[in-house]
Amino acid sequence: MMAKLSVRDLKINGKRIFVRVDFNVPLDENLTITDDTRIRASLPTIEYVLQQGGIPILASHFGRPKGTVNPKLSLAPVAKRLEELMNHKVIFARDCIGEEVKKIAQGLKQGDVLLLENTRFHLEEKKNDPSFSKELASLADLYVNDAFGSAHRAHASVEGVAHHFDNPAGGFLMEKELKYLGNALTDPKRPLLALIGGAKVST
Repeated sequence: MMAKLSVRDLKINGKRIFVRVDFNVPLDENLTITDDTRIRASLPTIEYVLQQGGIPILASHFGRPKGTVNPKLSLAPVAKRLEELMNHKVIFARDCIGEEVKKIAQGLKQGDVLLLENTRFHLEEKKNDPSFSKELASLADLYVNDAFGSAHRAHASVEGVAHHFDNPAGGFLMEKELKYLGNALTDPKRPLLALIGGAKVST
């Protein structure tokens, strides 16, 4: 159940890397992040890309804005927290597509980190719209999926965008989760106890 390619297999020096992360974190009424576990989980992949001379362009959904811009569901607080955790400047784009975003992406240099705004501010994200996927893909040279918690979704920034890259790869979090899942399904240690939980019955 391992991904065909890992971020380790990519030649990323000098390349812009579209990294799909899962930054769908909980906020309180003051828009303060109450649990940054998902952000921390993405750090090994982001830092590896930087160390190898790549330029990470991070994309994530956040909440359910239903295709409209909702300031309460902006990834701006995430950009701030990511900056704190990495002790590294994070450039925050006010959208995930468009000419302004393209200009920012094209101007990135080694050492830069770019976080795009909430992909679900566009209805095309959940519809897995081909044109939207293509526009997201145009920002980068390579694609890495490190959003295990969203990997089951056939959305533009998860599934659609991957078709525009020759060698889509998995990040370290994806690799770790697939390893655990694979071991649990193919060679579980016994006696075995399975605890299943979550907030959404549908998934």
